[in-house]
Amino acid sequence: MSPWWVRHSPVVLAVRGAALALAVAGLGHTLWHGVHEPGHALAFGMLITIGELARWGAQPGEREPAPLGAAGALAYALLGRSGGEPTSHGVLQVIAVLLTAQLVASVPHIARGSGPGPDQVARRILSVAFAAVCFQPLYNSGRSASWFGDGPYYAAFLLVLLGLTALCDAVLGALLLRARTLPRSLRAAGLTPVPYGPLLRDELRALRGIGSAVCATGTVMALGVAVAGLWALPVLCVPLLLTQVSFRRFAAVRTTYRQTIASLARSTEIAGYTPHGHARRVAVLCTAVGREMGLSGPELTVLEYAALMHDIGQLSLVDPVPAGATATLPATEQRRIALLGGAVVRQTGVDTEVAVVVEQQADPYREQPLSARIVRAVNAYDDLCGEGIGGPLGALEQLRLGTGRDYQPQVVESLARVLARGGLTPVPPG
Repeated sequence: MSPWWVRHSPVVLAVRGAALALAVAGLGHTLWHGVHEPGHALAFGMLITIGELARWGAQPGEREPAPLGAAGALAYALLGRSGGEPTSHGVLQVIAVLLTAQLVASVPHIARGSGPGPDQVARRILSVAFAAVCFQPLYNSGRSASWFGDGPYYAAFLLVLLGLTALCDAVLGALLLRARTLPRSLRAAGLTPVPYGPLLRDELRALRGIGSAVCATGTVMALGVAVAGLWALPVLCVPLLLTQVSFRRFAAVRTTYRQTIASLARSTEIAGYTPHGHARRVAVLCTAVGREMGLSGPELTVLEYAALMHDIGQLSLVDPVPAGATATLPATEQRRIALLGGAVVRQTGVDTEVAVVVEQQADPYREQPLSARIVRAVNAYDDLCGEGIGGPLGALEQLRLGTGRDYQPQVVESLARVLARGGLTPVPPG
């Protein structure tokens, strides 16, 4: 196995290195000079620890599994007064308290083999450090008081800082995600990572959900403690905890919903109409192509569900299509199967948009929505790979020959780029 500094990209190493340098500086400074306002440090440290422990039970893919910890850390970074009295902790103590709380909270997570990875910890440290660097020097020098006072302008100032912090966090998240999609060893072989633009758009869209709640709660905590002291913390953290519980329940329902759709999609495989793993392979590739083309989160969800259920209409056939390859059928037969599939999807209670994509997947691409164009091209690619027409490269060549009428050229080229990042190999079955 190659050394860790070869397996990771320069971006990941730079982010981790910067976070480590800040962590060492924060702990060293705090140990050398002592803790200012230990009661405040303990209260916010406990709040962050409780928030980090709330990662327990997080659903897969949850963007912010510890919103209370994030809000508490941001509130401490933006804390200027407590109960009307000025505070004196600085940037480095904020980092030290955050790191200590995360280390304490990580013990039970590590014991059960879970918890945040090093990239998540580094991202949190850098984002909170950004907020503290923007606020603490201005407050301690008295400039924030002279510029914004203590009224609504001060609250607006905190909101702007948190907005900039959220933007910084989104940029970091997209950079790390892009770096993780392709290690340095594969990049050296000539493969390219996922484009940065779609990843950043996904991170920015996520800010409208739990990100907004974290920023708002962080602001309210900082303002509440400034007036009422530390007693404001337990009162102000309750709404975010309730929001987190509600979101977890919603995420659990959504996961069950997706599992139900995936099980229904497998009915064509169980009945022998399509090859094993075909629906899953098409769904994985469709999602990757959709992200490549800049589809939003809800659009990607519709695309994934439609890709999983795109062959459901084959259950109406008396004789199965050989190898389930509908791409090789006449256009009229493809449309008939697609319409039957759309009718089945409508009966299942799945979102109507999914049924529309399934119904229109066999139409000429100029008459299709983008999601249907992606499903049509990716399904044809997987069918052609199964036919053994020159492997992945031969299948792509067949798609390119059909771009005059059947497949949108931009979709085919996006599919080619997605496959190139994986070495032009189809998604493995299963």
